[in-house]
This record gives sequence, C-alpha cells and structure tokens, in this order.
Amino acid sequence: MKILVTGGTGFVGSRIVHELRTEGRDVRALVRRPERGAHLASLGVELATGDVTDPASLAAATDGCTHVVHLVAILTGRPQDFDRVMTQGTRNVIAAAKGAGVERFVLMSALGTTASTKDIVPYFGAKFAMEQDTVASGLEYTIFRPSFIFGRGGALATFMKQVRYSPVVTVIGSGQQRIQPIWLDDVAEHFARALETPAAANKTFEIGGPDIVTWDELYRTIAKVLGKRRALAHIPASLARSGARATQWIPKAPLSADQVAMIEAGDNVVTNSDAVHTFQLPLVPLEDQIRRAA
Repeated sequence: MKILVTGGTGFVGSRIVHELRTEGRDVRALVRRPERGAHLASLGVELATGDVTDPASLAAATDGCTHVVHLVAILTGRPQDFDRVMTQGTRNVIAAAKGAGVERFVLMSALGTTASTKDIVPYFGAKFAMEQDTVASGLEYTIFRPSFIFGRGGALATFMKQVRYSPVVTVIGSGQQRIQPIWLDDVAEHFARALETPAAANKTFEIGGPDIVTWDELYRTIAKVLGKRRALAHIPASLARSGARATQWIPKAPLSADQVAMIEAGDNVVTNSDAVHTFQLPLVPLEDQIRRAA
C-alpha cells in the first residue's frame, strides 16, 4: 500500500500523516512548496511537488499509489476560489486517482454538508460538489464529515484564549446551537482505519466526539477546566457578520462572515451511529480535549 495525501501540511493533515507513519504506512504527500513539507519529510514521508489545480503534477504524484487521502480545502476566499481549489481541484485529484488505478479514495468533507445547505456559503457548496463527484467517480471511496475538530491550536485555542483572558466571553447568536467537537487524533485514526476497513467502502460517515454541547455549554466547560469564572454576552449574528466583513482582509482574522453564517445554519451534530459501529474507536471526551490543549 502506498498512500498519497493531499493537504498533508495542514492542521488536520499533518496529524493524519503522523498517524499513518506511526503505523508504518508508506506515505507520499503532495506539497506546493517542498520547504513546507520538511516536517513530513523528517517522518519518512516522500514529498511530491504539485498542486490540486495542476493536473500534470497530480498525475505524477499519484503514480504508483494505491490509496488517496484528499484533504485540501480553504475556509475563506471568493466563490471562484472555492470552485477552483475545492470543486475543480477535487475533480483533478479524482481523475489522477482513476488514471493511477487507486483502490480507495478517502475524502474529508464537513458535518453540515447537505443538499439543503450547499447554497448557504461557498464552503458548503464546494464540499457538497466534492462529495457528489467522489460518489459518481467509480472509485471505491470513504467520505468523512467531521464536526468541529479540536486539537492543540486551531479553533479550540481561539476559544480558550477568549475564556482565559476576557472576563466577559462573547457568544454569537443565542448560544443554543449544538456542536459535537471531536479530538484531532480521533479524526486521524478514523482516516487511517478507513483505508482498509471493508465495511467503510462506498460509505459517508458523520463523525463527532462523545459529548454534544451548546455553544454556551462549550464556553462554560472551557471555563470550568481552566478554573475561570466567566460571564457570557450574546451578540446578534447580524452584528457579528458586520464585524467579520470589516476585518476579513486582516491576516488571520478571527472569524469570517461565512463562518458566522455556518454557525447560524443550526446544530452541527452527528445524526447516526454508523461511524461508531463501523470503526469502534474510543473517543476523547470534551473535558479531556480541553485539558490536552491547555
């Protein structure tokens, strides 16, 4: 088995690659700039220079690979950026995988991706198109739709910083929408198992952690673990959207208008137990996720 991983230098991708290498898997990572893959190379990963928007580079990257883990996505940008990188990029990766005779294609989608949400924001629209193209590809596939992914860094670090340093924590909207955060290492294990689990073939799995909480409960849980007493202040989503639009061009802006819209879209929780029954993995509880990230 030889696995091509796209997006392997990212927050989630680097942990998936680490898990695969820990298991002794043969991994090749697609990287746009080799210097960004130095950490992966130190793990014994073969680097392939290329880009999902460059079909020729993908043909070379997939050559000799038996499996593909496709993770590339963007969170902000113009609608045409989402189309170019995510929608068309995925079509390019699928074409290369078919040309290489890949045995299984494992795709990272997102919880909340459905036919009814695809027009809310370009991100959901692109994820929906990626799923549809994967299902129609003729390749054996597994698709994962994770809820919020927590790890050391990423979104959880932002939430914890709010609680650690602000006596009043702002919460968008009512704070009653529910989420089901899953620990980064647990996501990596799901992807590693999906490569060879027969029951995962041609299935789409929603994955989340063992705890479902509202946004208010999430912040209160963080405060409890950190030993802080914090008040919550709810701000209207419309005001949050305006603020996000005003700061969206700032490097590493805390929130985009699209992300506010995704929070407004409703609960982000798993609707079935298919992943639990198929993979039977122990999952890290929310309080332990926060402790590990502290």
